[in-house]
Amino acid sequence: MKFGLIQERKNPPDRRVVLSPTECKSVLSSFPQAEIQVETSPIRVFSDSEYEEMDLPVVKDVSNCDVLLGVKEVPIESLIPNKKYFFFSHTIKKQPYNRKLLQAILDKNIELYDHEVITNSKGQRLVAFGRYAGIVGAYNGIRAYGLKYNSFNLPKAETLKDQQALIDELNKIKLPNIKILLTGRGRVGNGSREMLDAMGLKRVNVAEYLKDEFDEPVYCQIDASEYNKRKDGVRGNKADFFANPEEYRSNFFRFAEVTDFYIAGHFYGDGAPYLYTREDAKNPSFKIRVVADISCDIDGPVASTIRPSEVADPIYGYDPASETEVDYKNPEAIAVMAVDNLPCELPRDASTGFGEAFSKYVIPAFFNGDEDGVLDRSRMTQNGKLTKRYAYLQDYVDGLE
Repeated sequence: MKFGLIQERKNPPDRRVVLSPTECKSVLSSFPQAEIQVETSPIRVFSDSEYEEMDLPVVKDVSNCDVLLGVKEVPIESLIPNKKYFFFSHTIKKQPYNRKLLQAILDKNIELYDHEVITNSKGQRLVAFGRYAGIVGAYNGIRAYGLKYNSFNLPKAETLKDQQALIDELNKIKLPNIKILLTGRGRVGNGSREMLDAMGLKRVNVAEYLKDEFDEPVYCQIDASEYNKRKDGVRGNKADFFANPEEYRSNFFRFAEVTDFYIAGHFYGDGAPYLYTREDAKNPSFKIRVVADISCDIDGPVASTIRPSEVADPIYGYDPASETEVDYKNPEAIAVMAVDNLPCELPRDASTGFGEAFSKYVIPAFFNGDEDGVLDRSRMTQNGKLTKRYAYLQDYVDGLE
C-alpha cells in the first residue's frame, strides 16, 4: 500500500500535514509493507529536507500512490481520478460552498474518507485537531483581552514555535482579578484548560464562581448540563441533553452576569438552545466583554459571533445595542475572537498530534482488513456513488438542497 502526503493547495494556505517526518518513519517501522511518498511543498510546516533526512522520498508527482493524505479540501482541478483521498471535505453538513467539490469527487470516481467522520464504533472521533484549536483559542482570547483594555500586548500565536512558547508568553503577563468562563469538556475545552492551568490560574466550582469574589483571576469550566436545564423542571444530565436537546432551555445567563471573559469550547448540536441571544446581550446585567469563540457557529448559540474572523485580523467588536460590528475597543463592544481555523496557527504541534492519532487508528485498518470498521464508517463515496451511510447527501449532490 503506497501512501502519498499531498501538498495543501487551498487558500489561505494551510501549513499542517497528516503525518510528520517522525510519524512517517513510525508507520514504516510498524508496517514494512507500506510505502510513503511526500509531494514537495513550499509551505508545509515540515520542510522537504526534514522528510529527506528521514530517507523519505520527496517527489513532484504522487499520482502513483494508492491513498492520498491531505488536511483541507483539495481544489477540484487538483483531484486525481480513481484514487482514495483523506481530507476534511466540509460536506457532511451539506455546506453549499463545497457542493461542487463533492460532485467532482463522484464524477472522478474518487473514494473519499473524511477526517471528521473517522470514529470508533460508538461514534466518537478518533483523529482531530480540536485540542490545538482549544490551545490557540485560549491564547488568542487572552491576547484579545489585553488589546481591548490596553493592558498587555501578546505576540500573535502564528509567530511562535509551539505550545510551550505560547505558555511562556502567557506567563509574562499579569491578568487582573477577572472571572473566566470555559464551556466544554471535550478536546477543545480541555485544550483551553491546559493553557489556563499552565498560567497557574485558580479553578473554581460553579457555586464559587457564581457567588464569590476573588482577589486573583479565576476560571470555571462547565459542560452542557450546567448551562442548560430541562423545560419541565426534571433534573437532566449531559447524556439526556444530547439525546433530547429540544427539551432544554439555556441556563447560561447566570454565568453571563458574573463573567468578564468567555471561552466557547463546547459542541453545539441541532435543536439545542442558544447559550445567549442578542436580547440577552442587551441586558444591563450581561457582563461579558471578551469572547474567544473557538466553536465559531455563525449567528448561532453565541450571539455576538456574527462572522468568522481571520488569523491576519482575528478580533472584531460586537455592539449589543445595534447588533452590528464596531471597533472592539469601544467600551460598549464585546471583543470577539472567532478565527475558524485556529490549529493553523500551531501547525507543527497540531500536525504531530494529529499524525500520532492517524497512525494509531487509521493506518492499521489498511492492513488488518478494517477489523474495527474505521474505514467503512469514514468512507463517504465509492464507485462513483455515495455510500449507504452518507446517502442522505444525495439531494445536496443533486442540487435540491
